[in-house]
Amino acid sequence: MSDRSPRNRAPQRRPDQVRRVAYQVIRQVTAEGGYANLALNKALRDQRLSGRDAAFCTELVHGTLRWQGTYDAFLARNVSRPLADLDPELLDLLRLGTHQLLRMRVDSYAAVSEMVTLTRSEIGQKRSGLVNAVLRKISQRSLDQWIASVAPRIEDDRLGYLAIAKAHPRWVIEAFVKALDDKGLEELLDADNAPPRVTLVARPGLSDVDELVEAGASPARWSQYAAVLQGGGDPGRIHAVATGRAGVQDEGSQLVATALATAPLDGSDTKWLDLCAGPGGKSALLAAIVQQREGQLTAIEPLKHRADLVRANLRAIPGDHQVLVGDGTKPTWPAGSFDRVLADVPCSGLGALRRRPEARWRRTPEDVVELQPLQEDLLDSAITSVRPGGVVAYVTCSPHLDETHAVVDAVLGKRDDAVLEDARALFPGVPDLGDGPDVQLWPHLHGTDAMYLALIRRS
Repeated sequence: MSDRSPRNRAPQRRPDQVRRVAYQVIRQVTAEGGYANLALNKALRDQRLSGRDAAFCTELVHGTLRWQGTYDAFLARNVSRPLADLDPELLDLLRLGTHQLLRMRVDSYAAVSEMVTLTRSEIGQKRSGLVNAVLRKISQRSLDQWIASVAPRIEDDRLGYLAIAKAHPRWVIEAFVKALDDKGLEELLDADNAPPRVTLVARPGLSDVDELVEAGASPARWSQYAAVLQGGGDPGRIHAVATGRAGVQDEGSQLVATALATAPLDGSDTKWLDLCAGPGGKSALLAAIVQQREGQLTAIEPLKHRADLVRANLRAIPGDHQVLVGDGTKPTWPAGSFDRVLADVPCSGLGALRRRPEARWRRTPEDVVELQPLQEDLLDSAITSVRPGGVVAYVTCSPHLDETHAVVDAVLGKRDDAVLEDARALFPGVPDLGDGPDVQLWPHLHGTDAMYLALIRRS
């Protein structure tokens, strides 16, 4: 019988399950425009990965996506044709292998072998030879050696060097330089590359921080409602979270919502508006607070599926709160209808790069330009919607000056019935808030997303 008989042929190795799940999640993100956190959480549940396997899979996905641009620069030196000419599936496999070799404690031989097996399983034997050859070249140098080889010298082009060494597109770094005045730039980039902590919010009147601490969390630093889930894990295992009395919410998001809720106000204080509500984290916190004042929150969201997410976030909060599908730039209510208004506008999301690893490579400078008219229209609508003496919180999850100061200046420059107030006193105990009157939080200074708040009072 021939040696090539199926009976004598060595069985094909099966790919490692965790790497296979990670690769498929990465494909959903890069090919289908999915969000890494949502796709990964679903995959972990569906494949019943937990403990060390879940942690390993999370690092494979988030790390590969976070360092994608840097890895592409290395791979371009080791592939004989432009990366744009490679099949996207093959490029994602190479990125995944590169991450294991350069930033994870994975034996080089094992990393290459497992990726060759995964390649053979996912896209065929023909491509496995290229993956083997390229990853073996990558394994011959450390991360620092590859950076030194590929990046421009820091003395010649500091931002170009940081774009490779810290895995941020150059245009994003340039925007950060302007917003920071170049103070703490490298610390910010490093903070963006560190996995964020899971932060919980105890919705007032329904839960408190003590309950979350008893469930294994620790009190956070700044927000009176925040607790940090130590060691990660599934927040859904905590009863208060599972029942909607608490939720997952960045501490910076809690702080800006609380600032709106605690700003001094004369007169009525029972009608609040969230003008851009989806997915509803800030809506839930505001609804819980206004409920304690026997008031009502109205939440507006233009997309039905996101409005459904807002309703889900509000499910445990008593009261006659409303979630409406509508365009916040075209109010259906009379001017001056609300006492407090939150305008948490759509933005580039550059302030949340640590928790959205794919966003830095997905966003472009054109996105910022295209969003600015919408941001101005929403802020203008928010000011019109609040009564004289009422307050508006203009909020973005971006420190880009064109999404923060420029928008506020443009809108207030056209109105004579609104004034920017100093918001710093509304962040008690929080350091490094700058010169005011607006507030910019930072990952490297505050351990939060880079949330921006401008507090505006209508006269």
